[in-house]
Amino acid sequence: MTARDPLLLAGIHAAIIDLDGTMVDTAPDFHVAINRMRADLSLPPLDIETIKSFVGKGTENLMRRVLAVDYAEEEVERHFNAALASYQRHYVAINGEYSSVYPEVHEGLARLRDIGLRLACVTNKPVAFALPLLEKTGLRPFFDVVYGGDSLPKKKPDPEPLLQVCADFKLTPAQVVAIGDSSNDAKAARAAGCRVLTVPYGYNHGQAIQDVDSDGIVSSLLEASHLISI
Repeated sequence: MTARDPLLLAGIHAAIIDLDGTMVDTAPDFHVAINRMRADLSLPPLDIETIKSFVGKGTENLMRRVLAVDYAEEEVERHFNAALASYQRHYVAINGEYSSVYPEVHEGLARLRDIGLRLACVTNKPVAFALPLLEKTGLRPFFDVVYGGDSLPKKKPDPEPLLQVCADFKLTPAQVVAIGDSSNDAKAARAAGCRVLTVPYGYNHGQAIQDVDSDGIVSSLLEASHLISI
């Protein structure tokens, strides 16, 4: 099944919202930090569209994809630790400096909260990167819970982070909707038993969001908030 035109989702009491590519366009931050890392390794820079296609499955996967542009598999592993340390150093230094919040994110979150939903942010970004970014963009106050890709033993597309949020909020998965920009978000939601909406402007590993199984594509978080009711 692929994404449908969204319908009203009733009986929803919480929303789990992705970060990169859903609330914040972080690709410019990735672009800067990755190319500074590559310069440290005497590698040529990558264009931002290539980097966007690598985003979404956590920092370790991102590093391996970036290194695989130049190295065979065994060489990727040999350079991995140095690349990861360099990338993390550069990313911490510029986290949020080149990023921007997508249109209608603040308005959508405010309306979701105002209609009575509890909100959680679940991202595959390390939590030490996610929390400062949420603070810098003014998004942190909206969320009761924030989980990064290293907060729990498993990350999206595994359902564990979503199920943990359901447990935190004392809700059944059927009472929770996930909103994201990629197949990771949709697969995690389906496996958890949550509803799921997708946005069309994110990364989705360079693939068409129309091919992702969801309950509908919404143009923004504000549009999503008008399709959700308790």
